Amino acid sequence: MSSTEIRPSRPTVLVTGATGAVGRHLVTTLLARGAAVRALTRKPEDANLPAAVDVVAGDLADASTLGPQVFAGVDRAFIFPARGIDVFLDAAVAAGVHRFTVLSSLAAAMEFPRDRGSASQLHHSAVEAAVTDRTDAWTILRPGTFANNLLEWKWQVSSGAPIRAPYLASVQAPVHEYDVADAAAETLLSDDHIGQIIPITGPRTLTRTEQVATISGALGRQIPLTEITPDEFRAETAQFIPQLIMKMLLDYWSDTLTTPDQVRPATAVTGKPGRTLAEWATDHRADFGA
Repeated sequence: MSSTEIRPSRPTVLVTGATGAVGRHLVTTLLARGAAVRALTRKPEDANLPAAVDVVAGDLADASTLGPQVFAGVDRAFIFPARGIDVFLDAAVAAGVHRFTVLSSLAAAMEFPRDRGSASQLHHSAVEAAVTDRTDAWTILRPGTFANNLLEWKWQVSSGAPIRAPYLASVQAPVHEYDVADAAAETLLSDDHIGQIIPITGPRTLTRTEQVATISGALGRQIPLTEITPDEFRAETAQFIPQLIMKMLLDYWSDTLTTPDQVRPATAVTGKPGRTLAEWATDHRADFGA
C-alpha cells in the first residue's frame, strides 16, 4: 500500500476555512480520496458542504467553542491562516492533534525586499511560527498570487465597464486555488512532505494585459482595459484598500515589471501539471457574469 492511499483506520481530517476557495476544493478532494472530513465553521447552517462532511460549529479564536466535538478522532488538520489561530492551535494540540498543513503565503519566504514587513509577510510568518513552535509534524504551503485576486475585476467585467489598472506590463504566475487544495490534500494524506515548505505558483507567467485577455477569451467577448498610473489607482481605490495592502500590491506589480514571478507549480507534490489561468477563468465564468 502506498503512503498516499487511504487506510481504513485513517483518522478524520479537520479542515478549517472549509467554506473558502481553497477549503471547499480541499474538502471535496479529501472525500474523493476516501478520507473522513470534519469542517469547522462559525455558521454550520450556511456551510453548504457535501452531506458526507461532519460540519461542526466553532470559532478559531474562541476557546470556549473548541470542545471535544471538534477534535474527537482527529490527528491532523488543515490550518487556514485566520487571525487568532494560536487559540485554535493550543486547543488542537491539547486534544492530541499534532499533524498540520498550513496555508501561508510566498511573502513569508522574504525572497524580495518588498516582502519584508509587508502585511502578508508579517501575518503569514506569525501563523507559520504558531504551528512550528507547537509541533515538528507540519507542512507549509506558500502560494504566490492567487488567480482569485482577479475577481476584483468582476464588477467591471460583468457590467461592461473598463478595467482601470496600473503596471499592465508586469508579469505574474497566478495560481488556481484548486492546485493549492490538491497540494494540501496530498500533504494531509501522506507522510512524504512532513517538515517541508512548498512554494506554489501557476504553471506560466503572464502580463496583466495577458491576464485580462485570458479572461476575455473564456467569456468570449472583449474586456475594455485602460492603464492608469499608481497615483490614479490610489485615488480610485483608497476607500476600499487599506494603506498597507495598497503598498504591498503596488510594490509587487512594480517589481514584477523587471523581475517576473518564478514559475513553481506544485507538480512535485500533486503529480499533476498546474492549472492554467485559462482553466481558472473557465471555472469562474459565472463569477464574471457569464
